[in-house]
Amino acid sequence: MAPKVTILIPNYRTRDLTCLCLRLIRRHTDPALARVVVIDNASGDASLDYLRQVDWIELVERRPPPQEPPALAHGRALDLGLERVDTPYVLSLHSDSFVRRPDWLPLLVGRLESDPRLAGVGAWKQGERAPWREALKDWERAIEIPLRRLLRRGHGKVEGQGDNWFYLRSHCALYRMAPLRDLGLSFVEQGAPVGKWLHRRLEEAGWRMDFVPIPTLERYLVHANRATQVLNPEIGIATRHRRRGLRRLQRLMTELEAPRLLADASLDR
Repeated sequence: MAPKVTILIPNYRTRDLTCLCLRLIRRHTDPALARVVVIDNASGDASLDYLRQVDWIELVERRPPPQEPPALAHGRALDLGLERVDTPYVLSLHSDSFVRRPDWLPLLVGRLESDPRLAGVGAWKQGERAPWREALKDWERAIEIPLRRLLRRGHGKVEGQGDNWFYLRSHCALYRMAPLRDLGLSFVEQGAPVGKWLHRRLEEAGWRMDFVPIPTLERYLVHANRATQVLNPEIGIATRHRRRGLRRLQRLMTELEAPRLLADASLDR
């Protein structure tokens, strides 16, 4: 039986995280359901050496132009991988997205297949904020939206309003390939964040998009968020974000029993 899903994972100089990401996929994913394509953005380090010896993935070695911004490199890597997709569905993941249980992919595929007008299923900013920060942000939006309307101040930068619309984030986003092909869509457009305009174009064409509630998705998949920048600060990250990211990574490595998985090379075959 041919796989239903192609999983696309860009990589840039995160050897242990990429290894952990792949080994968890290997442990918790039916190979009859999905194939995995990893797109390396000219890492030239131990992460690329590792990927070259993983038997069960397809590795694409991309050669980005000099001085390409990291976010653009990530999006173009996904677009390069998109050209190789021959399955009905495509799933974008980050190398710091870690699956927790065997029914993670059936959850996403099942939601997508439950509605023929649904083009995408996934997450919004998972792992970016602690629960208390998320609750504070919800409270802030609940006040700011009606206040701006009352004062006729426009949408400003309120999440989910105006040009700052919610969209499926590339750390976990499953799409139907048919509308992506029919509409000629890609992850990179107009210099916007990866996947932002892809989401809007699908909605404009009459397709529905489904956000999995973050507490629900967290039971199946956890996202470290900004780990590539945290581990490679030279590509750009604020000090406070790096400190927070390092703490989150340390907690996740303990929670996921990373040392044991990183020692189990049998999952590479």
